[in-house]
Amino acid sequence: MPTEPDYALPPAPRASLALSGSAQRFAVNRIFCIGRNYAAHAVEMGHDPTREPPFFFLKPASALSVDGRFSYPAMSSDVHHEVEMIVALGKGGTDIAVDAALDHVFGYGVGLDMTCRDLQSEAKALSRPWDIAKGFDQSAPCSALATARDIGHPDSGAITLSVNGEPRQIGDLNQMIWKVPEIIATLSRAFALLPGDVIMTGTPAGVGPVARGDRLVARVEGIAELDVAVV
Repeated sequence: MPTEPDYALPPAPRASLALSGSAQRFAVNRIFCIGRNYAAHAVEMGHDPTREPPFFFLKPASALSVDGRFSYPAMSSDVHHEVEMIVALGKGGTDIAVDAALDHVFGYGVGLDMTCRDLQSEAKALSRPWDIAKGFDQSAPCSALATARDIGHPDSGAITLSVNGEPRQIGDLNQMIWKVPEIIATLSRAFALLPGDVIMTGTPAGVGPVARGDRLVARVEGIAELDVAVV
């Protein structure tokens, strides 16, 4: 029987998400994000909305925020909201077939890909990576998960975000350029996916800045709601 490693320092606490209707939690491994997966958002960011090959970036699991608060980062003066459906994997694998991909899904939720747009723009202009603009602490506020066993595999339904009661982002899951099975299959060709991996599936049009004191309400119809205070 394997023994527990003797760590020089105690391991950091494991990031996790709540499960709707359960006292259990979902331990999070990695957070994968797909870019420009809604045509109207691609246009508003100055890109061609045609079905280009998908591209991805990652946030660390430590970027999760699950207490309903988002601390505005001191390093930025232009932080934007991006509402996204999140997909939590309960089974991993490599080279997963598209028609088998949904068998790997544990559940769904709603999250925010908070982005330091000024830092991202600067990095793009200098042809540098923009990890710091996407992966900073608390950059991924997320809701509790609804299990696929309970809700199935939604492929349509409203995805919305309001700021202080005013609608900012309004879309539908059926507007995703790359659907969930395709995203999983594509990722599995580059990574050995693992149970606990989370995928943020892209944002509809309407992204914009937030300010300290704002209240953000993100919803994916039939899945989850997330209420976040910007502090």
